[in-house]
Amino acid sequence: MPVAKVPNEERLFSLVLALLSSEGGLTKSEILSTVQGYRQRFVHSGDNSNLERQFERDKDDIRELGVPLETIESPEQAGNNHNLRYRIPRADYELPEDISFSAEESTLLGLAAMVWREGSLSEESRRAIVKLRSLGIATAEPVLSYAPQLRVREQSFEPLRSALDKSVYVTFDYLKPGEQTSTPRTVAPLALVQHQGRWHLYAKNPTVERFTTFLLRRIVGPVRASKNPCSESTVDAAARALAELDEVWQTNVAIVRVEPGTDAATRLSKRRGTATNPSTQLELHFTDFNIFADELASFGPEVLVVSPPALRQAVVARLTRTAADHG
Repeated sequence: MPVAKVPNEERLFSLVLALLSSEGGLTKSEILSTVQGYRQRFVHSGDNSNLERQFERDKDDIRELGVPLETIESPEQAGNNHNLRYRIPRADYELPEDISFSAEESTLLGLAAMVWREGSLSEESRRAIVKLRSLGIATAEPVLSYAPQLRVREQSFEPLRSALDKSVYVTFDYLKPGEQTSTPRTVAPLALVQHQGRWHLYAKNPTVERFTTFLLRRIVGPVRASKNPCSESTVDAAARALAELDEVWQTNVAIVRVEPGTDAATRLSKRRGTATNPSTQLELHFTDFNIFADELASFGPEVLVVSPPALRQAVVARLTRTAADHG
């Protein structure tokens, strides 16, 4: 019987929920066998290597979203990766103490929480928590003070996935950073992949015989599917796309200085591959220059870009424009 595919957003949300619910953390085996999105494909006493690789990518994605995921090593078996435990500390994930809500705002948030609690994720989430408790793992149901930051898919996702299923060409308008007008692109879609929390299309341009990765958030307007079939092979396309994105991520390095104890210090220090030193400087990897500049600018005075100079200038330009727009 085929296993129903669980959407990526639902799997990531369920993972965050489970790691918040367990004070002592969960092992990889406990996560894969109980959490929605993994347990459906988990094979007891079998090969779960593909599922483990999915979990590694998901860890990177939720860290990229600013979720403070911690890894805890067993004191009795130091160096044994099989006994590593994963958790999200509540103190780092709760809303800051200086944020408060009026009575009206609290009522609206309460209503929103009721919708989430009674929504489609509720049954699976409760089932996962019950399973964790059955393993002897202490859990606590998350409350309103947690602030998930999972992104939704772009509008282009579904028509692109449909075109992939039908193996047909697609045409869409793509707006590159720094340009004022979009450019029409006609490509053969090969894979949709999520990297660092963002969706990308890996495709081949039939005119120049070149493979290109497109960020879905930069696709503007509708995606138009052709009736002409394409014969491009999609075998290993997703793996190639992720490998290329990882190579870009590894190459792009920035050094920033953060204010200790701030939201920026907490979130940026938890990102995959981050190196720290006592002088409050962080060495960060990034994939997309402009998106990273937007992210750093959003932290305001909590972050100072040391290098590269082009990134520093881009962040300063964003802050200057914001200040001008607000008088």
